[in-house]
Amino acid sequence: MDGSTLRIADTNENGEFFGYPSGGHRGPSGYPVLRLVGLMALRSHLLASVAFGPYETSEQTYASEMWPSVPDHSLTILDKGFLAAGVLIPLAQSGNNRHWLTPAKKNSKWRVIKLLGSGDILVEMDVSGAARAKNPLLPKTWLARSVTYQRKGFQPRTLLTSMLDPEKYPADEIVGLYHERWELELGYDEIKTEMLDREETLRSKSPSAVTQELWGILIAYNLVRLEMERVAEEAHVEPTRISFVAALHLIVDEWMWLAVTSPGAIPSRLRDLRGNLKRYILPLRRTERSYPRAVKVKMSNYPRKRRSPTGDAAK
Repeated sequence: MDGSTLRIADTNENGEFFGYPSGGHRGPSGYPVLRLVGLMALRSHLLASVAFGPYETSEQTYASEMWPSVPDHSLTILDKGFLAAGVLIPLAQSGNNRHWLTPAKKNSKWRVIKLLGSGDILVEMDVSGAARAKNPLLPKTWLARSVTYQRKGFQPRTLLTSMLDPEKYPADEIVGLYHERWELELGYDEIKTEMLDREETLRSKSPSAVTQELWGILIAYNLVRLEMERVAEEAHVEPTRISFVAALHLIVDEWMWLAVTSPGAIPSRLRDLRGNLKRYILPLRRTERSYPRAVKVKMSNYPRKRRSPTGDAAK
């Protein structure tokens, strides 16, 4: 699970409902922005649930709306922005054998309860008074497992998880699982870069139309990903080994042909589509590559184009 944002058309109605993020000394953003949080099956990129709305609503609030969509006997991997007792305790308690995994924050504090192994300890953390005031059902303290590791060329990192049993959940497997979290970022890139062609904004000019447009985009994404999963199963490879770019273009072309094709021809065309998709199986990923986050081009020093009082873009 992770959050993202999308720019939307700069209309008064969209601005009033979704809001404009602050740009620091540069002032409010040039476009209204909606905040989105997605729950994704990382090994297929299928979206299990999505919540979105005004930018000022926190990712934690949207995340809590989706806990009923988290299956039992599962692990939810989150970034450190979700590390809060009010978020993670309900996730684990409201289902059967549901666990979470997230990085520790620099200011995370705990008491060591037990040494489980090298860099592997059982810890106890306090639940803040503010969190308990908001949810009186929260306990005063909660247990977690702290796993510290270091990869070549990187600083040591500490993960926190509800998977407390070191024999059932080995530390090295926990580390490997955490690094699958990046699949969600790749999924967001598939939507924004490939499906939307890096458009500046969504086109809809009212909140209800924005909602309809975004649900359409997300449903179309899942339909493409679902077909990719079926192809991967037939080809006996992981769904992430199928090229999303190739699959998207082939499926879009096929949808256009099916609009003028007789229903009886659809099964054979679908078999041909899946056969063609098998030609775009990607090689195994190289595990030694590293792409640290960095900015290549700084923000422009030109003055920002602002809206006029009438709602039109100022000239």
